[in-house]
Amino acid sequence: MEITPTIRAELEKFLMQKDMSKTEFGHTAGLNPGTVSGIVTGNRSISVNQLDRITLAMELPADHFYDRYVEECVEEAPLNWRRISPFLYRCVELDRLDCLQRVVFLLLDNPIYPPLLFEVAEDIFKEGHNEAAAFLYKNVADSEKQQHSERLAVCQYRLFKLTIGKDQAINLKAATLFEPFIGRLNEMEQLDGLKDLVNVYRSLSQWDKVYIFAEEMGRLGKIQYGLAHNPKREIQQSLEQLSRPLFVYIAYSDLMCANACDAKGNYAQGLEHIRAYTDLSWVKERDPDTLHWLGLFQRWAKINTYVNKLMSGDSSVLPEYVEYMAGEQHIFAELLNVIEAANRYNIDVDHILQRFEFQIAAYREPSSADMYTQQVLPEEYVRFWYKLAKYSLNKGRYPYGFKCLINAFEKAVTINHVLLISNCSGLFDRFRAYVAPETLAQYEKMSQEVWERNDQKDGFLLDGN
Repeated sequence: MEITPTIRAELEKFLMQKDMSKTEFGHTAGLNPGTVSGIVTGNRSISVNQLDRITLAMELPADHFYDRYVEECVEEAPLNWRRISPFLYRCVELDRLDCLQRVVFLLLDNPIYPPLLFEVAEDIFKEGHNEAAAFLYKNVADSEKQQHSERLAVCQYRLFKLTIGKDQAINLKAATLFEPFIGRLNEMEQLDGLKDLVNVYRSLSQWDKVYIFAEEMGRLGKIQYGLAHNPKREIQQSLEQLSRPLFVYIAYSDLMCANACDAKGNYAQGLEHIRAYTDLSWVKERDPDTLHWLGLFQRWAKINTYVNKLMSGDSSVLPEYVEYMAGEQHIFAELLNVIEAANRYNIDVDHILQRFEFQIAAYREPSSADMYTQQVLPEEYVRFWYKLAKYSLNKGRYPYGFKCLINAFEKAVTINHVLLISNCSGLFDRFRAYVAPETLAQYEKMSQEVWERNDQKDGFLLDGN
């Protein structure tokens, strides 16, 4: 068995091979010669900064000694946070998560260290080191003894945000796991947590959940807004934690409640919520950010009033709605509403689709870390092509209808949206008699891949249990 030399032994060997004195090496590495001497003789511990300087001077990869540093300076030495903490950050920077994990597992048994590891997780989360942050949050959460602590809730919130992605089945699980912890966050983090939870449930068409959490967001937002304008209370520093102006959470609550009501066919109740965020005269602030959001809610209120009436069967608003959306930059959601109404009430909208033919063909999904853009827009994209496929197939335009349906099915599989996958399959079977052989082969190949992927997830039981 080959014995790996220690850091000190390799340094000493390097000095001999290069015929360098400790003083010469110290100048090269930017270290005091006495420090180099102390490291070589073993009389001095090595900091990660010194290790990095030594490694650079020896012209080795930056993480060359990291495994040995864990063994010699962490595992075989008394735990010292001042020495360990910089090493953890460097492990993250150099993507040495294996070394990070080894050190963290050593620290978790001591109750002193989980709070310190939590602070590291917060730092690297802000810098976008998501995999390392998720590892730390998970282990800090698992080590938390106080199940009602705010730190545990924050860990669960961060894990929720880091887990959310394209797979809607995973997103549903993440949202369900986060739910019990949302009330343990501080009031300001609760508002953003509720907003993010609402957007995920909206993308999953879980309308009862959307309504419940949106209503709670509005209730909490009103309390905090009252406190913010109470001259006897000072919460300005807390407000800086929010991702949006405080009033937005109150108005967004009614916007989401209206969406949930309309989706469930409760149009009268939905209209009440729309009226609630139409009148925002109670908002006291007049800074540029507030004025921007006020403008957005005015536009949304006008659009959603049209949508509410259209979905309740009032097609007389369709011409005015189309003219309004023609002046908007982003019209995909509005086109989806037009197609939905056309399918529901047998309205001919060919002239509208022709008018926006170029925008439909040129549409590309926007990319953003924002939860709405990340979750709601991909689901809207699938629903649009599904609804357009349904409209086209019902009109007997089979080649184009199946093209839209294949597009919808492919994207639904990508985001693993079970309901939309099922809807696409059902619509395909309904019009199967009219499908071209090459399209049928493409669909069956995709269906087989979906089955194989899901079949592998199906476990088995032992001993009849």
